[in-house]
Formats: sequence, structure tokens, C-alpha cells
Amino acid sequence: MIINNKILKGLVLILPLAIVNSITYPTSAQINPSQPPRNQNSSGRSLTVRSDIQEADARTGVVTARGNVQINYPARNIQATAAQAQYFSRERRIVLSGNVFILQDGNTIRGETVTYLIDEGRFIALPQLQGQVESIYVVPAGQGENIQDTVTAPFNPKPAFKTPISP
Repeated sequence: MIINNKILKGLVLILPLAIVNSITYPTSAQINPSQPPRNQNSSGRSLTVRSDIQEADARTGVVTARGNVQINYPARNIQATAAQAQYFSRERRIVLSGNVFILQDGNTIRGETVTYLIDEGRFIALPQLQGQVESIYVVPAGQGENIQDTVTAPFNPKPAFKTPISP
């Protein structure tokens, strides 16, 4: 009875560690990124996430990646980096946080937290406290438009100072 009790206590301590270790060990795709993933379908809808640590909760459907997160989503031509990313599979959204940088078709977004709504193809970016979000967009020239003719001075929201006229 004493031996069974000790074995039971040992299992209670070891079992959670075994479960966590089975989830957080890197997969073969993470170890050898040059190999294409085996489960990539022919339509190119796979989303690849690389990071130092990844955890998945089957109960909630949330996958969390932490540390040097890199995301590649070829179907939407998206590449992103962040400190952390959470994929909410049921809501079909990705929340990136910590020095987020996203590149899509030459356009970029930088912010502290960026939420990507997959079905809508929409980004919602938030800055750091007292900061700003930065976006750079590639604006294609219109038909027959000459780029040299359209360059003007940058927009200044403050009007130019005018000397008051004395009566």
C-alpha cells in the first residue's frame, strides 16, 4: 500500500511535466525549416508559425507562440514578426503583440499590438502607450499618370504663419 501511494504521488508530479514537454518540444518542421510542411495543402492556405515556444489548448482552440515569432501566410502574401502571437482558431483571428511588424504586398504596419481578422482580411493596430502606429503603403500610379508631375510638398496641417497687419 505504501509503495502504491508513492507511485501515485510520483505520477501526479511527473504526468503534468510529460504533457507540457510533449506540447512544447519543437516539431521536425521547426528543426528543419527548409523542408516543406507535410500537411500543406495544394491550395496554399497553410499558415506557418515559428517561435521559441508554442503551446496549444485543445479545449479553447487557442495556440500561443512566444519568443521570436515569425509568421508566413502565403495565401495572403503576409509575413510578420512579433514577441508573441495567439491564434484563436474558433474566432479565426490572430493577435500579435510586442514590437509587431507586418509586411503584405510591399505595405507595412508597425505597432505594439495588431489583430488580424482572417475572414475579413483586416488588420487592427494599436500603439504603445503614448505612441503611434506606423503604416507605409505602396500607392500605384494611375493610368497615364507621371510620378514626377504628382510629387508635391508634404501635407502640413498647420497653416503658414502670416504677419499681422497693423492698422
